[in-house]
Amino acid sequence: MGRRRKGREIHGILPLDKPPGLTSNQALQRVKRLYQAAKAGHTGTLDLIATGMLPLCFGEATSMSGFLLDANKGYRVCCTLGVTTTTGDCEGEVSARSSVPPLSTADMEAALQPLRGEQQQVPPMLSAVHHKGQRLYKLARKGLEVKREPRRIVVYTLQLLALQGDSLELELSCSKGTYVRSLVTDLGERLGCGAHVSALRRLWSGPFHSMITMQTLEAMESDATRDALLLPADQALADKPALQLTASTAWYLCRGQSVLVPHAPTAGLVRLYSGERFLGVGSMQEDGRIRPRRIIRSGMINVLGRQGGSR
Repeated sequence: MGRRRKGREIHGILPLDKPPGLTSNQALQRVKRLYQAAKAGHTGTLDLIATGMLPLCFGEATSMSGFLLDANKGYRVCCTLGVTTTTGDCEGEVSARSSVPPLSTADMEAALQPLRGEQQQVPPMLSAVHHKGQRLYKLARKGLEVKREPRRIVVYTLQLLALQGDSLELELSCSKGTYVRSLVTDLGERLGCGAHVSALRRLWSGPFHSMITMQTLEAMESDATRDALLLPADQALADKPALQLTASTAWYLCRGQSVLVPHAPTAGLVRLYSGERFLGVGSMQEDGRIRPRRIIRSGMINVLGRQGGSR
């Protein structure tokens, strides 16, 4: 028998507004202690200086965290022109200074346009990407730099909000794995003066656009009040189609088998339900069947029974 986790068995998703000065894991652990939760995880690293949307998953909802990692995201970023740093943001040491030329809105648009759309981006050394079993940021802290393979990203929108002297503000939406620091570094090179991120805020992630601040959580006096803020696990894919399964179809799917459901979408991920109960996530196959991708434990128990069940 495995050891029973200490803490409360709670389930759901909390869209946290991460404060500056905390790593994503530090923010997670702080909230986990507030909830006295047995199991929790976050859904993607935000830089130390960054604030904003960091969905935290508790209990069964942790099985949905991978889908939030893969979700598109939106950011607002403040940049300082004329100064390049070793990290691409204000946490790093200044590596170069240049004068900032007079820039018009047309100049900025010409520099931003190549940064939109599908492209290959090399992850920065200070990132959570793995290299031979180690995080790149751990190697960087040892003074090491290794070759990184470029990764496909998509910048769906990239808009100039403000430009004043050596400061500019941008807003963007992008695919998973996009490093805003790298985009800003590239922009600085295109402008010929260098640039770094001075402030970064994640506005949304996947279907989540509203956030709860740490201050709000810490001001609450009861578990029940905090628990009421947790969103159900299926909200991680609220933007995906929902499919209702018959009892028989649900039984086969929870046994790991692909199933055929009439009038199902032809491609992509789907949310799966048996009555009002959320079972998990499936993916559409080329032959029209649904393959189980992630089935949550309570859904499986409900369908199969605690002893594995019989049809």
